Amino acid sequence: MKSPEEIFTLLKEKFGNSVTELKTDKPVDSYIIVDPLEIDKVCLFLRNENELQFDSLMNLSGVDDANGEKVKDENGLESIKGGTLSVYYNIESTSLKHKLTIRVSTNREKPEVVTVTEVWKCADWHEREAYDMYGIVFLNHPDLRRILMPYDWEYGYPLRKDYKNPEFYQGMKVPY
Repeated sequence: MKSPEEIFTLLKEKFGNSVTELKTDKPVDSYIIVDPLEIDKVCLFLRNENELQFDSLMNLSGVDDANGEKVKDENGLESIKGGTLSVYYNIESTSLKHKLTIRVSTNREKPEVVTVTEVWKCADWHEREAYDMYGIVFLNHPDLRRILMPYDWEYGYPLRKDYKNPEFYQGMKVPY
């Protein structure tokens, strides 16, 4: 069983600047920050390396970091300009009994992360949910389409901090 510090050292040696930082100063489990355009390579290594064997993606979550500049438009509606969206990957080695959290952050205006569906097939629906709720585009995803919202939804991404409910959808008043 390897500690996050040992895994970070292995990843830093193998991937250099694609693995940025190990965060241990938060009141949550430590996590490793990885470049969003290299996450597929890092995860493939984590799965295939004999001393790591991360064979299970337990969860993949999108997060609006809400760290951009809050601005108001002429109607007084608040939105966020700039900042980042993040994706957290909670992975586990079922045989070696260790767990790890990885985070990638991407630009809010053009949120792109490489898919990990080739590493863990179960990432398919997790990534579709993050796309549908936050607008994070998973590059090379085999079937990136809405999974929770109606296929014709044009009113933004419901879990972003600056999301505004539409007043009407298909002629029906939206209750909120």
